[in-house]
Amino acid sequence: MPDDVPTGELTMRVPAMPADANAAGDVFGGWVIAQMDLAAGLRGADRAAGRVATVAVNALVFKKPVKIGDTLSVYSTIQKVGRTSITILIEAWAQRHLTREVVKVTEGIFVMVALDRSGQPVAIPAE
Repeated sequence: MPDDVPTGELTMRVPAMPADANAAGDVFGGWVIAQMDLAAGLRGADRAAGRVATVAVNALVFKKPVKIGDTLSVYSTIQKVGRTSITILIEAWAQRHLTREVVKVTEGIFVMVALDRSGQPVAIPAE
């Protein structure tokens, strides 16, 4: 996956705030993963036309830190749709605070499963 241009559809943007960071000003990795998971949930629910839940996160790689004040942009690409699951490539890119510099900070593969109202897996509708 290239590191010079985002891949996929812009799914969400969020600023990194002081409460999201450690004393050195680096944003916690867990916060970044949470934003990626939210984006995967949005994209998965849209494709499944209903509720989804994360069942796996594969090949998660942290490339660069996110700093306080950066704007995190999360991109998603649906890689595979199974009977009840959706595999989504998620890329997180940071626009550095008060600059136009944009860098890929994290990427991973999220697997979402479509659920019915009782929380049981359900078939994903054809497009």
